[in-house]
Amino acid sequence: MGYVPCVANVDMSVEESLLLLKFNVDKEAHIKLDEKKCEACKLKPCLYVCPVQNFKLEKGQLVFNWPGCLECGGCRIACEQLGMGAVRWSYPRGGFGVLFRYG
Repeated sequence: MGYVPCVANVDMSVEESLLLLKFNVDKEAHIKLDEKKCEACKLKPCLYVCPVQNFKLEKGQLVFNWPGCLECGGCRIACEQLGMGAVRWSYPRGGFGVLFRYG
């Protein structure tokens, strides 16, 4: 059997790629925020590093929505390095979270 290279569809937009994902959403969030630290944070790096924009600023308040999380951990790293250390991140419980599908 020969080597078969994995070829990405470069014509697919990010939005189209995200449609290939499936989520098994847990009722318990795998990301928790310390709201007092978020309020005190000036830079709010989580707004800029989340690839699916699960962090948003609405009427001056940070709003977070975990169900579409890609589990990259970028929010935790950015918050530790540039923010106030308000993000407590862990992988979702077994059987929950993002399911990557290819096709």
